[in-house]
Amino acid sequence: MVLDNDYPLPKADTSKPAKRQLKASYSENGIVSDLGVEKRKVYQYEKNGITAFSDSEPGHNNYRILLYECFACRPDSTIDWYKTPLFKSEYASLVARAAHRYQIDPALIKAVIHAESAFRTNVVSKAGAMGLMQLMPATAKDMNVRDAFQAEQNIDGGSRYLAKLLAQFNGDIDLACAAYNAGPTTVKQYNGIPPYPETQAYVQRVKILYNRYRKVS
Repeated sequence: MVLDNDYPLPKADTSKPAKRQLKASYSENGIVSDLGVEKRKVYQYEKNGITAFSDSEPGHNNYRILLYECFACRPDSTIDWYKTPLFKSEYASLVARAAHRYQIDPALIKAVIHAESAFRTNVVSKAGAMGLMQLMPATAKDMNVRDAFQAEQNIDGGSRYLAKLLAQFNGDIDLACAAYNAGPTTVKQYNGIPPYPETQAYVQRVKILYNRYRKVS
């Protein structure tokens, strides 16, 4: 169902640049479940020069997924993080390369990717974080990532940033992950994991995933 109305529209003012056209569409079932959790995402794509948004996956690959939050950040998530399927082979060589380059455990990189995006390259959060490891534009720039939707660049940049956080917090994985989610300044401000339900849930789930990925690596 396409959202529209039947009200008459004023004639276009040709003296001004045309505004970009937007269209939103929604499936009859609304937002549906995915791996046991309610989807909070919208698909964005271009069609005939119009930017369209839909909660149903387009029938082509040229789209972005707009996430409202990272995959593991919802405190009320119904996913069983001890049993949810792992991504054992996806981007394994890129993860191994980044882990070796920045001297961090590849299982931790995989856990962060899983928690951030569920191993999806084309996701964008409501805050503007991009790609597999959900890099913010400023972070991507600092980590020399030119294309955050390109898997190799994203994993390299995200791993480099994660390594910097681990060094900053003396190898404390909990604090490094909290900083990855809420920012290092916030972690310093609270002298520990911030009292945000989303961040606390995120850290707990990354640790669960980390231990699980270590066992299968």
